[in-house]
Amino acid sequence: MKKYPLGEFEEVVLLTVGVLYDEAYGVAIKDEIEDQLERKVSVGALQAALHRMQEKGYLRSRTGPGGSARGGRPKRFFAITAHGKQALTHSKQVRESLWNQIPPLAWDV
Repeated sequence: MKKYPLGEFEEVVLLTVGVLYDEAYGVAIKDEIEDQLERKVSVGALQAALHRMQEKGYLRSRTGPGGSARGGRPKRFFAITAHGKQALTHSKQVRESLWNQIPPLAWDV
C-alpha cells in the first residue's frame, strides 16, 4: 500500500485548498480548479474527494457563518492538516524523482 494514498484529483484539490487558504470552501475550490486547470469539476466529485480526504486526515473543516445569499446556511471551510502536507510533499518528491530519472536522450523526440 502507498505511504500516502493520494490520487491525482485529490492532489489537485489539496493544492487548491492551500492556494485558497482561509477562503477554501466548496464553490471557491471548484471555481479555482476550473480556472487553473481549465477543466470542469462536478460538485459531487469534489464533495466526495473532500470527504475522503477528511477521513484520511489530510483535511480538516470548520463551519463559517451563514449568509443571506445562502439562505442562512453556513459555509464549510477546509484547511490542510500536517498529515495532508506530508502527503503533498511525498507526492511532489516522487514526481520530481521520476522526472529526474528521465535520460536526456528520451527528450529527443
